[in-house]
Amino acid sequence: MSMNTSQARVVDPILTQHARGYRNGQYVGGALFPTVTMPTRAAKRIEFDRSAFKRRRTRRAPGTPIVALEFGYEGKPVALHQEALSAIVPFEHMADASQVPGLDLQQIGVDTVLAVIALEKEIQQAGVARLAANYAAANKAALAGDDKWSDPDSDPLVQVNDAIEVIRSRIGVRANTLMLGGKLASKLKSHPKIRDHFKFTTSASVTMEMLRAYFDLPTVVAGDAIYDMPDGTTVDAWGGDAILAYVPLEGERQMPVPSYGYTYQLSGHPLVEPSRQDAGIRSWVNDCLDEFSPEMVGPDAGFLFQAAL
Repeated sequence: MSMNTSQARVVDPILTQHARGYRNGQYVGGALFPTVTMPTRAAKRIEFDRSAFKRRRTRRAPGTPIVALEFGYEGKPVALHQEALSAIVPFEHMADASQVPGLDLQQIGVDTVLAVIALEKEIQQAGVARLAANYAAANKAALAGDDKWSDPDSDPLVQVNDAIEVIRSRIGVRANTLMLGGKLASKLKSHPKIRDHFKFTTSASVTMEMLRAYFDLPTVVAGDAIYDMPDGTTVDAWGGDAILAYVPLEGERQMPVPSYGYTYQLSGHPLVEPSRQDAGIRSWVNDCLDEFSPEMVGPDAGFLFQAAL
C-alpha cells in the first residue's frame, strides 16, 4: 500500500543535510566501529566465518567439474534503537539574534543536539568495546602491577605485539587500530621506554603520530570523551583501557573479511524534522533523530587491555 503525505515523515532538507554531514572531531569511536547503513530496522547483519582460511582443493583435471565454494555466514538481527532530542529556540532569542548578522540560532540549536547524540553514540561504542564478556579469554588481559602501562617498568610495545600475534593467529590479518583512553594516551607520551625510543631523533614532546610509528600501527587514537553522571561525577568514556583491533579499510567493508565491529545506522539518518511553533513555551522546535547500534561482529579481531592505566 502506498504511503500518503500525512503518513510519510517530513524532514527539513537543509538541516537534515547539515546533520548528515555533522562530525565531532573529539569522538573517535568510529575508528573501531565504522558506520554501515541499514536499509530497514528489521535488517540482519552478516558475520563471515572462517571459510576463507580453510585450505581448499583448487586444482582441476581436464573434464572434471569445478568445485563450488560458498562462504558461510550467520545472519543476526540488528537491534537499531532511536535517539531523539528537540532543539528549542525561544521566540525572544530568535528576535534578538535577527539583529546580529550571521547568527543562526536554529542551526546552533541543532548542532547542540547533534553533539549530545554524538556523545551518546561514543558512550555506547566504548561500552561495547570495553565489555570483557565480549572477548574470548585469549583476546583480553587484565593488567596489574608493573604490567600497567602507567608503570615505568612496563613494556607496552611487547604487550601490543603479543596481542597483534593473537589476532593474526585467529583471523589471519594483523591488527591496524589501537584505541587508547584519553588519560592512558597522555601517560604513554611520557612513558620512559617510549621517550627513550625517540631521544636521538627529536627533543619534542611525543605526539600521537609518534605513537603510531612506535607501535607500527596506521591508526592510534585517543578517546577523550567525558560525560557527567546524575550525581555530578565525571566519567571518561574510554576509561583506562586500550583496545587493539583489525578494522577493514573503507573499500573492504562489504567484502567477506574479518572485522572487529560496525555501527549500524538506519538509512536516511540522522534527520531533522521541519521547524514547528510551540505556543505553550513560545519557541521554535526542531526534532532531531538518529537510529543506530554499535555492535562487535568479530571479537576474534580485537584484544582488550583492561586497566592499562
